Amino acid sequence: METYTAMRHFADSWALFAMTLFFVGVVVFALRPGGKPSADRAASIPFNDDKPEPRP
Repeated sequence: METYTAMRHFADSWALFAMTLFFVGVVVFALRPGGKPSADRAASIPFNDDKPEPRP
C-alpha cells in the first residue's frame, strides 16, 4: 500500500473520528454548568486595564 493511500485511509476514518470527539469535548467543556464564572472572567480580560478617565 502506498503511503498516500494509507494516510488517506487513516484521515478518512480514525482521524475524522478523533476530531469529532475533540469537537464534542470542547463543546461539552464550554457549556458545562460550572463554567459560567470562569467564562465571565475570561470575557472581561480585555477590560482589566481600562481605567476610568478623571473628571475635570
